[in-house]
Amino acid sequence: MTARKSGSRLEIEIERCRSEAQWDKIPELVRQLSAKLISNDDLGELLLGECKLQTYLKENPIKQGTSPRVQRPKLLEVRKHLTAALDRGNLKPDYIQEASLLMAKLCYVEGEYKDALGHYSKVNLDDMQLAGAPVYRLSMIAESYATKGLCLEKVPAASPSLSNKNAGSPASNRSMTEREQEIITCYEKSGDIALLYLQEAEKALSAGIQNRSPKPGPTAQDQELGYFLETGLQRAHVIHFKNGNLTQGVGRFREILRAIETRTTQNLRMTIARQLAEILLRGMCEQSYWSPLEDPPVVSPLDDPTRQGHTHSKSYSLSRRPRVYSGENLFCPQENTEEALLLLLISESMANRDAVLSRIPEHNNDRIISLQSASVVYDLLTIALGRRGQYEMLSECLERAMKFAFEEFHLWYQLALSLMAAGKSARAVKVLKECIRLKPDDPTIPLLAVKLCIGPLHWLDEGECFAKMVIDMGEKAAEFRAKGYLAIGLVYSLKATDASLRSTQEEYQRKALGAFQRAQSLSPTDHLAAFYLALQLAVSRQIPEALGYVRQALQLQGDDVHSLHLLALLLSAQKHYHDALNIIEMALSEYPENFNLLYTKVKLEAMCRGPEEALLTCKHMLQIWKSFYNLTNPSLWSDFFGKNLGIFCKYPKDVAFTPAPECRSQCQHDSGRGSSLLDRAIADRRQLNAMTLPDFSDPETVSGSSSSLSGFEPVSPTSPSTMSTVSSPLSSPSSPVFIFQPPRTPLPPLQKPSFRSPLPSLPPALPPPPPPPRTKTRTHSFCNHAIVRQLSSNCGLQDANTLGFSSMFSVCSVHATSIAASRVEQALSEVASSLQSSAPKHGPLHPWMTLAQIWLHAAEVYIGMSKPAEATACTQEAANLFPTSHNVLYMRGQIAELRGNMDEAKRWYEEALSINPTHVKTMQRLGLILHQLQRYSLSEKVLRDAVQVNSTAHDVWNSLGEVLQAQGNTAAATECFLTALELEASSPILPFTIIPRAL
Repeated sequence: MTARKSGSRLEIEIERCRSEAQWDKIPELVRQLSAKLISNDDLGELLLGECKLQTYLKENPIKQGTSPRVQRPKLLEVRKHLTAALDRGNLKPDYIQEASLLMAKLCYVEGEYKDALGHYSKVNLDDMQLAGAPVYRLSMIAESYATKGLCLEKVPAASPSLSNKNAGSPASNRSMTEREQEIITCYEKSGDIALLYLQEAEKALSAGIQNRSPKPGPTAQDQELGYFLETGLQRAHVIHFKNGNLTQGVGRFREILRAIETRTTQNLRMTIARQLAEILLRGMCEQSYWSPLEDPPVVSPLDDPTRQGHTHSKSYSLSRRPRVYSGENLFCPQENTEEALLLLLISESMANRDAVLSRIPEHNNDRIISLQSASVVYDLLTIALGRRGQYEMLSECLERAMKFAFEEFHLWYQLALSLMAAGKSARAVKVLKECIRLKPDDPTIPLLAVKLCIGPLHWLDEGECFAKMVIDMGEKAAEFRAKGYLAIGLVYSLKATDASLRSTQEEYQRKALGAFQRAQSLSPTDHLAAFYLALQLAVSRQIPEALGYVRQALQLQGDDVHSLHLLALLLSAQKHYHDALNIIEMALSEYPENFNLLYTKVKLEAMCRGPEEALLTCKHMLQIWKSFYNLTNPSLWSDFFGKNLGIFCKYPKDVAFTPAPECRSQCQHDSGRGSSLLDRAIADRRQLNAMTLPDFSDPETVSGSSSSLSGFEPVSPTSPSTMSTVSSPLSSPSSPVFIFQPPRTPLPPLQKPSFRSPLPSLPPALPPPPPPPRTKTRTHSFCNHAIVRQLSSNCGLQDANTLGFSSMFSVCSVHATSIAASRVEQALSEVASSLQSSAPKHGPLHPWMTLAQIWLHAAEVYIGMSKPAEATACTQEAANLFPTSHNVLYMRGQIAELRGNMDEAKRWYEEALSINPTHVKTMQRLGLILHQLQRYSLSEKVLRDAVQVNSTAHDVWNSLGEVLQAQGNTAAATECFLTALELEASSPILPFTIIPRAL
């Protein structure tokens, strides 16, 4: 009795060692077993044979694609032990099955594949019970199925003669298909049982650690899958993909990933998750996707069409299956991108957790493998998140990768690009500096840094340094050297616009022209070099020369929107307004959603065709705005536009605005409900909050882009310089397209280039006037100057892409000191609109900036028509969005002037200047009012300041001449009038600086 109990405990210990693969303890346990009354020599032979076979495989692991065929002494001992155990016949049936499985495994290791299949046919693996089986036996069964599948792949289906005789026959093809299905079934069964074994082994190990004596076995981290179990888990889907059966391969991936995770399979799960994510991103579309909880479709476009009808269908069932995750609150992806993103985030978490960061030589190989694995995950994350425009999330993921990124250029560069796309320009420049250190001979990296410095950041000094890096590379920069000169030319051009001293402006303009000419000579086929050279000549008022270079730019790139826009402005500077309007309409046929062109069209139509046509264009812009931006409340905006478009219904009644015939029914349907385009946009899942839009830039607030809102690069799907692709409902083929028919008037011939003489210097200032008497002025509740000063100090660190909107009604001079003022304007507008505005402003501010700009253009047209009531209504719509914008206050001052209320106009202008002290148009109008109020000295001071801000504003020079004439300074007044005449002769309909200057 005592011996039986002792033997039972010994058998339990043997079973535990077999389950935990502690083969070094088996020989000692076998000696103890032989000394007991219940000793069994045949069982000892079985255990010794298994122990030696497993030890040999551990010391001589099998590599993929190879199998040893030479008998070795250790394998001879294994065969001797197993043969002795089988020949005596004293073993229990379960042990006989185990001995046969071990013999088949030995035959495979020795290369005797047919003998191995013979042993498996005697055992009949399908009859072996999984329910109640010990843990080690689950491992043996899983390995046996994998070994049988390997043997079936090695052994041909028939003899060579029979194979050649019946090749191509239906019976032969059917036999091959059945054999393939048998092989795949073996691997799938092996994988399922292997997962079950690993779950049970971890469960038993956890229980044993809690209840066992102080000598615990190895931890789960020390366990290895081994060649056969890993083959069973990975071989099935490989065959599916090799046969072109992508559907079944994806299904097999999902089955493995849904099983409850064990620590042994963590690396395998990360590999499978990454592979499945890559397939979902690169080989599957939304139409062919099916839910992970559904069965794979029988016929799928993912599969090879030549193998239709030969796909593998799972027809087996197991008495025990691995446990899977289940519950009521589990997340289930609904599309391929969601599932891919979920898998990649899981893989990223595993990669970060298992990262090898040690720099000692012994861990070098492990660190390289860890880095490569993590890099693949982050590259796939870039693809998945980039498709959805989720650059903010991508930058956060790549920031977590910085633990791998020591001296690794690829990860640093990926982080820099993601920060650029996410709008984090300042941090992107810092990361690009590290990329330059790691790869100093790559000219594209400093060029990217220049793009940010002269764009949203307006760091002109830093931009100049980066541009000089490219130029200093010399021949190493190759074709990018011309881009370096182009970049430094843009820097000098922007510095010239920022400069307040005439001499400094002329110096930077001269440097900019030299850099652009150098870029144009190095790359004569680059249309941007010719375009920016033309733009700089235009800013310097060298109109004939600018016309020559812009024509050259259009010959190189005939559909460039900025070149067409510049050509129209140059023609308007020569007073060929009808030709300029023809160019704008031609450009709009290619870029119908470009708000820049539409703003210029409003000005030209008011000049050439009357204000009625300009009002129709304003109405058209509102309709484009409505269809272009994805609004989240269609019924609200249907009422909004139905109410406010009535402003335009009064003028004119005899002018028709007709959409294209193919879009007429769509427009009628849209006008009835006001939400058809919005419904389609929402159905396309292009939400406004997820869109990446270019920044709105004001020439008087953001010198980095040297353009007003009208001058920013419009949010257009066809915009050539948009950094990241933006999905837009307007790009749908079913969206309305409005056709314009410009008259076919030939353009005037280009004049011979001739340089203009420099502007005369400003007349000397008069003695300062006595201080005006103190008067009680009204204080507006929305303009608290203490708040302005506080916000000015607090907003200095914000990124330039948070600036408020501006108009193009001002003379476009750019000064860096006004950036803080525009940030104050935005902050005040947000506070005020949250209290009194009814318009929702959720998501990015760009759409609302555009809408306010459209209303202000309409208000200006009404002012030109002497319609103060309608102008007030349009201005109020803009004020509802940005109540403290200096442009709104300026427009209110214009309306007050139209009504003859000079005191009220003066107060509005003063409030506008308190927000933006360098708004030239406001300064010019305020100077005129002060002149009318006979406050000549103060008027002269305001106008002189305006001239210092922008010396090419002919209106300001003319107003200054009037003030000086009223003061009796006839000589100075005459000089100002002559300057105004000279500037007006080359003044475009809108300032040239509305065209963005960006790399």
